[in-house]
Amino acid sequence: MCKILGISRQAYYYHPKPKKSEADFEEAVEEVFNQSRKNYGARKIKKELEKRGIILSRRKISQIMKRRHLVSTYTKAKFKAAKTSVNEAKIANKLKRQFSNREPLEAIVTDLTYVRVGGKWHYICFILDLFNREIIGYSCGQNKDAELVKKALSRISYPLTDVHYFHTDRGKEFDNQAIEAVLNAFQIERSLSRKGNPYDNAVAESTYKPTKVEFVYPNTFATLEELDIHLFDYVHWWNYLRLHGSLGYETPIAYRYARLAKRTLELELGCDTNEGAA
Repeated sequence: MCKILGISRQAYYYHPKPKKSEADFEEAVEEVFNQSRKNYGARKIKKELEKRGIILSRRKISQIMKRRHLVSTYTKAKFKAAKTSVNEAKIANKLKRQFSNREPLEAIVTDLTYVRVGGKWHYICFILDLFNREIIGYSCGQNKDAELVKKALSRISYPLTDVHYFHTDRGKEFDNQAIEAVLNAFQIERSLSRKGNPYDNAVAESTYKPTKVEFVYPNTFATLEELDIHLFDYVHWWNYLRLHGSLGYETPIAYRYARLAKRTLELELGCDTNEGAA
């Protein structure tokens, strides 16, 4: 065949791949950056490009971002102190800052943050599953109260009977008969951070930094309805599209499916092994 085609036998085993140009790399970097809603830095862009079969160093990506004026929306963390009454009940911190290696729905955590709507302060509540950092419940409203938390709980699509712990700080919005009734109905144990210890609820607390940078600061909201619509879109992006460093640069939903599929396979293989032994 080589003689007929007039090529050497050495060339037969060589299949050159078309090389991408510098412009192609720059277009790929900018595309990933824009798809991330202008939030990703060089580290996450590098991971996303690797999934597409494009290998670039973080230094190279940073150079491209500088040339194309691609600036991430991330800024330094801000802190706003607020004095509110707290839950003085002697309820233990059952999580004890063990946020990793949790089972699905074993422990859910929540907290609140603020956002400007039509010139007035409104509030956002997220409920996260520690298993995969997925936002499983959310709500927004004018008041920082138990109804806001109850609404977020009502939006959880997973069975609440599978939840073991509901962890919060000691804010009074979490200490209410309405919340207590929900927890008792589904036999969910309450876990509280120690007074004055924000690190006891670090995952929920830290979630609001990217939320503010990626969602609150770049947008303006004229009405509560507008905020609710945009919040739905952001939660979907967070769960299905946003890469999370704590999950090995997977999305929460991809992480959940991959781990559950792995466990199902392990159980099936274990059953097959036991049947064979029998």
